[in-house]
Amino acid sequence: MPSFAAQQSLFRAYDIRGTNTHFTDEFVQALGHRFAQLYGSQRSQFTKNSDTSIDTNVITASDSNADTPIDTTQNNNGVDNISMKNIVVIGYDMRHGSESIARTLSTILTQRGLCVIQLGLVTTPMMAFWAKQYQGHGIIVTASHSAKDILGIKWLVNHKSPSNVEIQTLYQQIISHTHYSSKNQVEQATFSKSDLHYTNISNNTELSRTLLKELPAKQVADVYIAAIEQVFCQLPQDNQTAPTKTQKTAAKLDLVVVIDCMHGATGNITQRLFDRFCQHVIVLNDTPDGSFPLGNPDPAEPNRLTALQQAVASHHADIGLAFDGDGDRLMIVDNDGKVVMPDHLLYLLARIAITERPDSLTSSLASEVLFDIKCAHHLPKLLADLGAMPVISKTGSSFMRQQVQHPNSQIVFAGELSGHFIFNDGRFIPYDDAIYAALRLLHWFAKSRNISDDKNALSDILQRLPAMVSTADHYLPMPQTARTDCSIMEQLTRVCTYLQDLASVTTHADLFDISDYRLDAANLPTALCASPVCTCSTVRSHIAVEQAKSLLPAGTRLSCIDGVRLDFAHGFGVLRQSNTSNSLTARFAGDSMDDLKDIQATFAALCRPFNAELATQIVAMPAE
Repeated sequence: MPSFAAQQSLFRAYDIRGTNTHFTDEFVQALGHRFAQLYGSQRSQFTKNSDTSIDTNVITASDSNADTPIDTTQNNNGVDNISMKNIVVIGYDMRHGSESIARTLSTILTQRGLCVIQLGLVTTPMMAFWAKQYQGHGIIVTASHSAKDILGIKWLVNHKSPSNVEIQTLYQQIISHTHYSSKNQVEQATFSKSDLHYTNISNNTELSRTLLKELPAKQVADVYIAAIEQVFCQLPQDNQTAPTKTQKTAAKLDLVVVIDCMHGATGNITQRLFDRFCQHVIVLNDTPDGSFPLGNPDPAEPNRLTALQQAVASHHADIGLAFDGDGDRLMIVDNDGKVVMPDHLLYLLARIAITERPDSLTSSLASEVLFDIKCAHHLPKLLADLGAMPVISKTGSSFMRQQVQHPNSQIVFAGELSGHFIFNDGRFIPYDDAIYAALRLLHWFAKSRNISDDKNALSDILQRLPAMVSTADHYLPMPQTARTDCSIMEQLTRVCTYLQDLASVTTHADLFDISDYRLDAANLPTALCASPVCTCSTVRSHIAVEQAKSLLPAGTRLSCIDGVRLDFAHGFGVLRQSNTSNSLTARFAGDSMDDLKDIQATFAALCRPFNAELATQIVAMPAE
């Protein structure tokens, strides 16, 4: 059996993702068996969807893809017989190769006795929505916003995304298990690329066909749209008017909206869905196309929203929306054609979650708002002014979901700079669904215009937020360090912790030798090096107290939960290691251009003793 050593790079912090050449037939088959083992070990338990009150008996009695239909009759307890089995919903995005992988996984899972519901081409949040209708198990073959030669897989187990440890464990199980063992002939298999049929020598083909169901695309979309329709029927139409109990349809919003689907999976549903909720909708690039003729489906890339900006201006639109490839990230353009800072968008959406929180959420529940470490320095104060408790988090949508779904969570909203936003107000599934977030924003915006005398434009609302100058979230090459050194981030973390301690000292001598200074391991995110020749814990220079106070003035807040973040009086900066590539990510912001340059200069001064090239790159980062 192949060693799959090359595939190790696919197993990342959030998902499985990488170059399509690594998704070989043998690897996909091995992965399918491990997924079968993973889902087969879960306790079968049908979960009614309490959030959206959607009828979970959604599988029709007829199946065009199987001679024997899945039994959807109910037992004495009123629960579908299908729910007695472990159910996994499986979808795929528009990338070349995604559908083939999804069908291979479906076949293997059914051959191993699991019930599979094929959703077809859907967004990642739609997969999560459908998993919610059953047991919370789901797989989608997608590489999100990555380039066209990248493939990937995301999955849920019991409604939850896997942790980094669980993803690495899955890889270890793959490389340690041999499917072709002569001692286990039942699992011997052959795979045909031409018809994508998996043949097990136990000859359970008929059984596997009864466990496989492909839902019609219309049904997949209808149920999802109906759930969102229910949310909008429950939302207040203005500050004084609550929806009536007999209200069954939401009024259309009087807005002109332009949407760029970037040839991603949202194109399958966007026109129909937004036409249902808005009076005037113009959709761009809504044909799913895995070749991405206009560029990567990543709305956060520089200049990627140019076409949307131009369309907003030409149509005199109220707002422009952009979705990434798998529909879990949102970026927007205001009525003037300007790209809205993600920090400001996060604030607006958090404001909506707080002000439109349903009465069922008692006042004893704290309104915590989670944001990632790359968000700007103004955000905590703005959230606090709303009466919310701002909570900072590591970057990563899966980290956010894990914290939102914690049993003791009091998070009403979570968001991050890259455009992932989660409403946790009990109205819809707690997942980063860009389409749902966009519709909540449109509803709030239209309502605010209806109750305002001056009919404020979106740009007017944004102008009331604090001024800020920032860089984009830049990717920088990972600096090389000597074999005896720790990483650049470990070095920077230790020196910043030391400087913060040093700057707070007023009774020590004016000069300190850092090489004689040792930090207690309890004060650091990682333990100190054991190697006596490692230079990471001994910076061979002298720093005066005044210099330390200049770099980290009094009141500077240091966070090391994910790289190094420094909050100053008039701005912030963050430098961290990327979770998805061998690079650093950096972002800086200030109240003015001078503040921004000062903060970049500070980070450059901190990094220069370790890597002069990195310091030069930090200073050179332009403002957006």
